[in-house]
Amino acid sequence: MVRARVRGREDEWTGLMRSAMAGDDAAYHRLLKAVTPVLRAAARRGLARAGQPPDQAEDIVQEILLAVHLKRHTWDSEAPFAPWLFAIARNKLIDALRRRGRRVFVNIDDFAETLPGETPQETASAGEVTAQLNTLPQRQRDVLQSIAVDSASIKDTAAKYSMSEGAVRVALHRGLAALTAKLRDD
Repeated sequence: MVRARVRGREDEWTGLMRSAMAGDDAAYHRLLKAVTPVLRAAARRGLARAGQPPDQAEDIVQEILLAVHLKRHTWDSEAPFAPWLFAIARNKLIDALRRRGRRVFVNIDDFAETLPGETPQETASAGEVTAQLNTLPQRQRDVLQSIAVDSASIKDTAAKYSMSEGAVRVALHRGLAALTAKLRDD
């Protein structure tokens, strides 16, 4: 039932566009009037999925309709109209989201009284870190010392200890995981 209704709408839109391309202004007007609510709903859904306010949908709909008008000569009259229309709509939505970015701006002054202050993060003293470093296997300790303390690159550390870069990464990862676990336990 739904599929038949959608198919009927697509066939109607295709017929209206064919008539419009043949010079029937009334058919073009009916087509634009028929597709606008569908485009508006699609733009609102797209904006909502991207975390943007749906009230911006009208601008996107206008951009879509303008693109349809300016690019209608590129539509293949032997093809269905809906896929061509929705490709334009998708591209215009993407363009709008790129222009706006995915950032959501909220004025935090309105919430300043209700926001909790930052809790200071617990840090270990240099002596504690050194003591824990000494409990690690020699290779992990050497790699952590070279990269984290001496600021050497993975490539330089690999050359210094005659290791592959992959082995350095593994030792670094394992050493950091072990050190983190030990510091958490203490």
